Amino acid sequence: MDPSSSQHPSQDSPRLTQNLSAGSRASLSHRPASRKQSSDSTSNNKNAPIPDDEHGADMPLTMSASVVLTSLPRDAHQALADAEAVDKGKVTVRFQPLASAPILKNKVFKISASQKFETVVKFLRKKLDCKETDSVFCYINSVFAPGLDEGVGGLWRCFKVDDQLIVSYSMTPAFG
Repeated sequence: MDPSSSQHPSQDSPRLTQNLSAGSRASLSHRPASRKQSSDSTSNNKNAPIPDDEHGADMPLTMSASVVLTSLPRDAHQALADAEAVDKGKVTVRFQPLASAPILKNKVFKISASQKFETVVKFLRKKLDCKETDSVFCYINSVFAPGLDEGVGGLWRCFKVDDQLIVSYSMTPAFG
C-alpha cells in the first residue's frame, strides 16, 4: 500500500487519488469517492465567487441634480395641513405638584401649541420664583420627562387628559 494512503480521509486530494491503484481504491470503499474536476462551465460557475463591479466611485449628487417634487401628493398635502392646524391653536396645561413641591395658586394655564416644552419649564420656574441654582423636574402625566425640545402641541395631541396636558413637577427627582 502506498504511504500516502495513510492520510486522513478529509485530507484527500487529487494527488492522493492519482497515487492509489485500482486495487487499493476497492479496499478503501468506506471513503467518499474523489471529486472530479469537470471542464463543464456550469459546474465551475456554481462555486465561483461573484465578481466585483468594476465601476468607479459613485459621485454624490448635488441638490440641483437630485429629484425635486414640483407638488406634493394629495394625501401628504392634507397631512401637512392637519399638522400645521394643530400647532396653531392654544393648549391648556395643568400643573400638579409632586411630593413637597410648592403649590401654585392658579394651576391651569394656556400656551401656544407651537412652543417647545422648554417654554413650559421656564414659565413654571418663574411662577415658582426659583433661583438659578434650583432644580425643577417636570413629568407628563407623572410618567415620563419629555425633552426640552419637544413641541407642546405634539405632547398635547399624544398625552392629553380631558383636553389638558398634565405636567407634574417636583423640586427633587420623583421618578427613576
